[in-house]
Amino acid sequence: MRSNNRPRVRGEVAKSAATEPRPSLYDEVTTRIVAELEAGRFPWVQPWGSTGTAAPGLPRNAVTSRTYSGVNILLLWAACIAHGHASQSWLTFRQAVAAGGCVRKGERGVTVVYADRFIPKGEAERAAREDEDARAVPFLKRFTVFNVAQCEGLQPGLACDPAPLPERKIVPIAEALIAATGVDLRVGGDKAYYAPSADYVAVPPQVAFFDQINYYRTCLHELTHWTGHRTRLARDFSGAFGSQSYAREELVAEMGSAFVCAALGIVPTVRHADYLASWLTLCSPRHNVSNREVSIM
Repeated sequence: MRSNNRPRVRGEVAKSAATEPRPSLYDEVTTRIVAELEAGRFPWVQPWGSTGTAAPGLPRNAVTSRTYSGVNILLLWAACIAHGHASQSWLTFRQAVAAGGCVRKGERGVTVVYADRFIPKGEAERAAREDEDARAVPFLKRFTVFNVAQCEGLQPGLACDPAPLPERKIVPIAEALIAATGVDLRVGGDKAYYAPSADYVAVPPQVAFFDQINYYRTCLHELTHWTGHRTRLARDFSGAFGSQSYAREELVAEMGSAFVCAALGIVPTVRHADYLASWLTLCSPRHNVSNREVSIM
């Protein structure tokens, strides 16, 4: 049989490269989160609390002041931890130039993602002809951002980081949020939990906490469980302690608490690592839960 060893021309090389599967963006994000868990770090724990670490709050765009959301919070918090950035403000290369500065030579950015939906022209026309609602197509794209600490020459006053709230003090905004939910909150006793059957949250009184600010972290953790009631988001509460469904719900509650604490400027202490192994198993690509379900929240 005759072999065909002739060199491929440029067009053939390009065609071959185009047909090779691109790495899944969902897989890439999940892999990065799993790596943090394997290193014993919680990527949803806010990167602050000691001198030189980032200011409290959610990551935000330095130019628009808009906060990042979803999995981007985890990615940018992890970058703050890894590189010791003292700010939660980020911007693109072009935004840095437009703000009168530049990204320092040699600095590497962080890949974040943007998810949305669009209606193709053909689908819109089909829906109009058949008098139906057009089906939107979801898409996910990536772009690179840099921390303001990686830039120089930026104009002053770009998205200043908020001052941390004082510890051991009632936080009115947190109290207002809890009240606005309408949750049946029962303060007392020595245990914190959510009771799905009776649909109420129980937490110890604030004075029972060594660091009283953790009263709010605990309330918000249990409130996130509360959102999963069958009359609200209808999440699965059937798992026994130690099961994967139990660990999944605890993961949801822990990240929910972290995100809301950050949005309110609350600085709780780091949660103990009791569920780390379960969360790592849950996020593993080998688990039967798809990477897409785990990584994009």
